[in-house]
Amino acid sequence: MRDQVDRDIDGLSPYEFLSPWIIYGPLVIVWILLGLRYRDFAVATLANPHIPAGGLCGESKGDILDQVGRDARAWIAPWHVFTSGNGSDIRAREAMDRLGLTFPVVVKPDIGCKGAGVRRLDGPESLRETLGLYPDNVAVMIQHFIPHVGEAGIFYSRIPGEATGRILSMTFKTSPSVVGDGLSTLRELVLAHPRTGRVPHVYLPRLAAQLDHVPEAGRRIPLVFTGNHSKGSAFRDASHLVTPELTRRIDAILRSMPDFHHGRVDLRFASVAALREGHGFQIIEINGIGSEPIHMWAPGTALADIYRIQFRFYGRAFRIGDLMRRRGHRSSGAFHMLRLWRRQSALIASYPPGH
Repeated sequence: MRDQVDRDIDGLSPYEFLSPWIIYGPLVIVWILLGLRYRDFAVATLANPHIPAGGLCGESKGDILDQVGRDARAWIAPWHVFTSGNGSDIRAREAMDRLGLTFPVVVKPDIGCKGAGVRRLDGPESLRETLGLYPDNVAVMIQHFIPHVGEAGIFYSRIPGEATGRILSMTFKTSPSVVGDGLSTLRELVLAHPRTGRVPHVYLPRLAAQLDHVPEAGRRIPLVFTGNHSKGSAFRDASHLVTPELTRRIDAILRSMPDFHHGRVDLRFASVAALREGHGFQIIEINGIGSEPIHMWAPGTALADIYRIQFRFYGRAFRIGDLMRRRGHRSSGAFHMLRLWRRQSALIASYPPGH
């Protein structure tokens, strides 16, 4: 299991941590060209018309999960959204009791992206401390911690009118880890690792309180909790492992939502074999058109291929949105997207660091 998920963990693409302007600048240009072609810069948001901006930015994670049909909810890790501020730890514990959750749990902002504010919490003290770092009146989600080792991002897409959607890509996410030798500090282990040592600025700040500690020999220390590229998780393209059984399962779950056509499901799974058979997993989040086709971050992907992947996936979102427009849906416009993005950016700046 570990070999299948962790293979290529030491790899680092030379393009993974380039300036966002280099990675996404050409996409902005293509987005503008597509907006001109379809005569609406926001038409892609209609790919998922019941999610604000189609899930491009500013959407509520909880509201999206609420759209999943009752029978399909068994595949989602139990969650609850509450408001930060005075008494938030009490509200969180009450939610845990209702959902039957025990520590560890995951706490994250209800509106956010790129792993901002996402933390695994192991007890009441860490829960109280973390919630105290949020500004007042912010929506926060508490969710069951899924103990499975494997984590994957599955990008799903369905053209309106098609009987069955497709899985366009599947990517395994893995946390880089170091193994103690009883002599080296955590800082030294991170700097000596073939991946993390090349981009220490991604990992060291988050581990600041532990860097001078000497882990005992043989102890494996994961360096990232959040399965997010910007936080340093390593990705491997697993699209070749997609099966008809898995496709049918994901399609059934997402077809239980109203008019969901294009986005990524993030989940944790017990084994590759079970995942390929369409069971043995729980969903963490369902993301809309703003979710990246994260197989583009796999080591060995050329910069030109990163561009092609983005152009293909966002071009498909515009095509789907245009078809939904022909069915009577209307976008909220580019300025609405901008307002949501600015609100999301301001919220993210107020969150505590993620793990």
